[in-house]
Parts: sequence; C-alpha cells; structure tokens
Amino acid sequence: MDLRRSEGTLLCCVALFCFWTSAIALLSPKGVNFEVQALMSIKYSLKDPHGVLENWDEDAVDPCSWTMVTCSPDSLVIGLGTPSQNLSGTLSPSIGNLTNLQIVLLQNNNISGPIPSEIGRLPKLQTLDLSNNLFTGEIPSSLAYLKSLQYLRLNNNSLSGAIPLSLANMTQLSFLDLSFNNLSGPVPRLLAKTFNILGNPTICATGTEKECHGTTPLPLSFSFNVSENSQPSGRSKTHKVALAFGSSLGCICLLILGFGFLLWWRQRHNQQIFFDVTEQHHEEVCLGNLKRFHFRELQIATNNFSSKNILGKGGFGNVYKGYLQDGTVVAVKRLKDGNAVGGEIQFQTEVEMISLAVHRNLLRLYGFCMTATERLLVYPYMSNGSVASRLKGKPALDWGTRKRISLGAARGLLYLHEQCDPKIIHRDVKAANILLDDYCEAVVGDFGLAKLLDHRDSHVTTAVRGTVGHIAPEYLSTGQSSEKTDVFGFGILLLELITGLRALEFGKAANQKGAMLDWVKKIHQEKKLDMLVDKDLKNNYDKIELEEMVQVALLCTQYLPSHRPKMSEVVRMLEGDGLAEKWEATQRAEVNRCRANEFSSSERYSDLTDDSSLLVQAMELSGPR
Repeated sequence: MDLRRSEGTLLCCVALFCFWTSAIALLSPKGVNFEVQALMSIKYSLKDPHGVLENWDEDAVDPCSWTMVTCSPDSLVIGLGTPSQNLSGTLSPSIGNLTNLQIVLLQNNNISGPIPSEIGRLPKLQTLDLSNNLFTGEIPSSLAYLKSLQYLRLNNNSLSGAIPLSLANMTQLSFLDLSFNNLSGPVPRLLAKTFNILGNPTICATGTEKECHGTTPLPLSFSFNVSENSQPSGRSKTHKVALAFGSSLGCICLLILGFGFLLWWRQRHNQQIFFDVTEQHHEEVCLGNLKRFHFRELQIATNNFSSKNILGKGGFGNVYKGYLQDGTVVAVKRLKDGNAVGGEIQFQTEVEMISLAVHRNLLRLYGFCMTATERLLVYPYMSNGSVASRLKGKPALDWGTRKRISLGAARGLLYLHEQCDPKIIHRDVKAANILLDDYCEAVVGDFGLAKLLDHRDSHVTTAVRGTVGHIAPEYLSTGQSSEKTDVFGFGILLLELITGLRALEFGKAANQKGAMLDWVKKIHQEKKLDMLVDKDLKNNYDKIELEEMVQVALLCTQYLPSHRPKMSEVVRMLEGDGLAEKWEATQRAEVNRCRANEFSSSERYSDLTDDSSLLVQAMELSGPR
C-alpha cells in the first residue's frame, strides 16, 4: 500500500512539474507573459485614434481575449490583424518576440517608419500584409529567413533602396507584391509564383544597364531570361531607347490581343473567364491563407457530395464533410444557384474580403472553388457541430458553457459590426450558425454570405434572408437590414441557449404563437424565470446570471432598432458591466412611452427607418478592406 501511495505521489509531482514548466515557458523572470510584453510594446508604439486596442492590458496573464489577437488552442498568439483601423505611429521591433505568429494583417493604416528587421525572427509566419501604409527605408533582408512565408504584400508604401538579393531564395512564396514604392536598382530572380513590381520607376530588369533608372514599367510576371550579349556595344544610346520603346509597344499590343482572344475563346466555350497567371502550369493559387481548390478535388474529398456526408442544410446550400488528400478534415459549403451569384472575378473579390475577417470567434475560410456552374466554400471542420445540434444532443450543455458561448458569439458579431471596414452584417444569427470547436468555443459561421449572394443588388432593399423566428420586425416589413437586425437575432439566440429550444419551439411550447417575446417579458415581470430554463439543466444554473441573460435578450429584441444596444454594449453587459443602468433606463423609457399616446402607423414606420444604422453604406458589406 505504501509503495502504491509513493508511486501515486510521484506521478502527481511529475504532472504538476510538467504543468508548471509549460505555464512558465512564456513568462519573463518577473512573471510577465512575454507575448503580453511584446503586444504592449506594439500598442505603445502605435497611435490608436479609435481605441480598437483599448482592452489590451499590460497586467493581463493571457492576451487571447484581446481584440485583433488570434490564439491557438494552446493559448499562443498566432494572429495579429488590425486592418483599416486608421492606426499611425511605428511598428515596434518587439513583434519579433511573438515567435508563434502565423498571420500579420496591418494593411490600410498610416503606420510609418522602417519595417523592423526583427520580423525575420518569426519562423512560423505564413502571411504578412503591410500594404497601403507609410513605411519608409529599405526592405529588410531578414525577411528571407521566413521559411514558412507564402504571402507577402508591401505595396503602396514609401520603401526605397534595392530589392534584397536574399528574397530570390524564398522558393516557398506564392504571392509577392512590392508595387508602388520607391525601389531602385536591379531586380533579383524572384521565384514567387506571382509577383508585382509595378510603380517603381527606377528599378531595372537586370544589373547590366549603365544607368538603372527610367526603365519601362515591368509586367506582373516578369521574365528575366535576358542574354548579357543581346545588345551590340557599338549602338548609340538613342537607338537603344528607340529599340526598347518599339519592342515594349509591340509586346504590349501582343499581350492585349492575346488576352482579348483568351476571353473570347473562353466565353465561346462556356469556361471560366477568370484570368489566372499560373493556370498554364496547373499550379495551385494561394492568396495568403486562402486557397483556390479544383472542383474535382472537392468531389473526391466529399465522395462526390454524398448525402451520407451532409453535415447540415441551410438557406445558402448544403454543407458536406470532406477529407483532403493530406488528411485535413474540412466542411465544404456548396452554394445554391452557383451560376447566379455573379462573375468569377466579383465572387473571388468578395470571398477574399470575407477571408480577411480574422478573429478567434469567426469561422476561418480555408479556400473556395469556382466553375461555370458551381460556387463552393471550404472551411475547417468543427468537431462539436453547431449550438443548435448540441442543444438537442446529450449530454446537455452545462450553464457555464452556454454563458461562454453567448459571450463568444457576441464578440464575433462585435468584430463584424464595429471592427471591420466596411462592417459586415450577418443577417441570419441563430444557434445553427454558431459553431463549436474542439473546446466548445463559439465560432460565428456564414457571415458575409448574404451579401455575397446579393452583391448585384444596387438598392438597400433586398430579398429577405434569414430564419423565421429570428428575423427582426423592421427587416420583415421593409426589407432593410442593419447591424441592429443582427442584435435582434442575437437576443433570440440567448433565449435559445436558456430554453434549449428553437425560437418557434419555445413559442409553441408556451402556446404563445406570435406573442413569444411578450410571453418571455411577462414571465420576467412575474419572476418565474425557472419556467424558461432548459429542463436538462436540472436547476444547475446561476439564477442571478439567468436573470441578467434574460434582460440582455429583452434589450436586444426591442421592437424599434434604435432602442436596441450595439454589440459592443451587449458584450460589456454579458461581462457584467453596465447592464443594471441600461435596464433601468430602458424601463423608465418604457413607462414614459406607456403614458404617452400610441404612435401612429406613419410615426412607427419612420422610427423604423430613421436610424443611422440603416443607411445604404451599412449594406455595402463584403468584409474588411
């Protein structure tokens, strides 16, 4: 017995030691997380006029709950994305201490100063986008150390100097854009599948020119197979310029004619018209972390879209489970009416914009597929399915998990509404569209698909998309959607999490039909909230948290969109900040409204539409640009 007890004690000690060593692996000698230190240095070197980095806290132990930060399941920072946030200042060299980074998206800001050479210390970095900023100085040669880098954009900055020769060794690069800077000197033999060096007037094709400036702009995929002895030494400079100009003009004309013939031929043969510079080599097209799949590849992965592989069916199409050749498990969404969603270029643009929405509570897009009649989207497979399926399954979701799901979904919608530029309106927020990863973390799916399929509509009023029971009243009556329609759907989602039933089901269960929300409000006033709670919870819930969640749901589902809170307010209330004040103010306003005369129909309609969130620009969603 003593021997067994000693062995058990030893095993416990070993386990505790392993946990302790892994926990302190990221800690400095002062007990501060190295990643927190690095991120705070980045924050302090930037100017943040809109306060998007406001919740970055130097006293935090874990940065994974911060906005614009994405973490792995092991709580390591793997993504930093702050595109289009009007950030200025400089980029701190401390970014080199985030050694687990895979994605850095800082495009469309006003960040200046040099690009830190310390970025070369990020061995796992796959995507780096610093385009459309004010970066100066030379391109760091240390970028060549990024052996995992596939997608690099430094275009539209003020970078100068020569393109580092070391970039020629980056054989893994799929996309490189150095256009529209002030680069000069010879261009090395870049091996990226696709690269762009336009808009740099003082670069030259080879190092043999006597004066390396004023050359003709280079095409997107430039060929450097130029013989050193191709120019006779005795010719005059004027003759050389004339010959170069004539050759360039002839090449441009041939390219235009060839491109026009290609478009005509493909239209005649009813094939894809999207121009793919690598198609002739049958290579995969990778744009950052977004891959373009072949239709046959997805056919094989899903066993020819077998009905046995269907994970779910929805208004946008069916979702199939699939296995890629490398063993990766994916979910393939086959969009309905694939030939009616617009042209290939428009579809790809919309999908690429949606793919730039990077947040731990948003479903990441692996890639897409386009044919003349098919549109498919490829996502990572979510092992725990949707919230709707888990609410029906066994064992029942415990109360803590339901509360965590509500907060995660709210953070995902907050990112779409207030941290993307332009914002994304989901238009179908419900339990079936909130997915759960391996750790039951909420992941918002299907965002942007409504606009993706409706992008040809020029008017704000479009076909109503959504699910009965989740659609806001103003959306049904006017066809106008806004972020406040998503807030209404989120309120219904909270009630689904509380009751364990779909919206229509818990309305029918109470024999309330269309007056479902009035019934919930009545139960709240009578303090009989136990009638709402999922019976599978068996009283294992916090009654105070239950009342708070019901209050948030009722605030989100108010009739007039202007009375509903923003998702930033919803997140704060779910975190326990400001709910009491908001609820009290709403109750006072409701009492005042009851004392006043009822609104006329015209006044009520004007209230539905007189809201800044219903402007046309709010509908122009397609993802962060």
